[in-house]
Amino acid sequence: MNSDAIVRSLRALWRSDRIIADIRLHQMLTGLGLRAFAALIAVFGLLMLELSAYFALVQVWNAILAAAVLGGINFTIAAIFLVIAARSPASRELDLATEVHGSAVEALQLEVRSMQSHLAGAIHHPLNSTLPALIVPLIMLVIRSLKSKAADKPMPPAKG
Repeated sequence: MNSDAIVRSLRALWRSDRIIADIRLHQMLTGLGLRAFAALIAVFGLLMLELSAYFALVQVWNAILAAAVLGGINFTIAAIFLVIAARSPASRELDLATEVHGSAVEALQLEVRSMQSHLAGAIHHPLNSTLPALIVPLIMLVIRSLKSKAADKPMPPAKG
């Protein structure tokens, strides 16, 4: 039962959680910003391509069929971008912070189990935890008591 180890484990756990949250927030914000910018550019580019493709297809097919084909192509392109955006690799820092987090949780659980077994032993057998601390002072008290009784007792006269 070491309170310093518990405090160290809690600090490591708190710091690793904070690092993990910072890394994930940074990844999400970066990904979101890049996705928004890419979407804005894609909308303008797709609008121009759409317009030019529509005018080209209207000359070959009728207007309804041309619009339907272009809509299907737009959905396909959007699905490709969503798949690419969903695949973001985990960084080494996130792996390291997750590992530190796991070890801090394990150390904290170990300390809590140790403290729990110590407290359970003290509750079930209170003399087991206090007896070792009291034995030395009790022995010293008995020795002093015996010495003081021996000093107070008069010595018998010597025969001889």
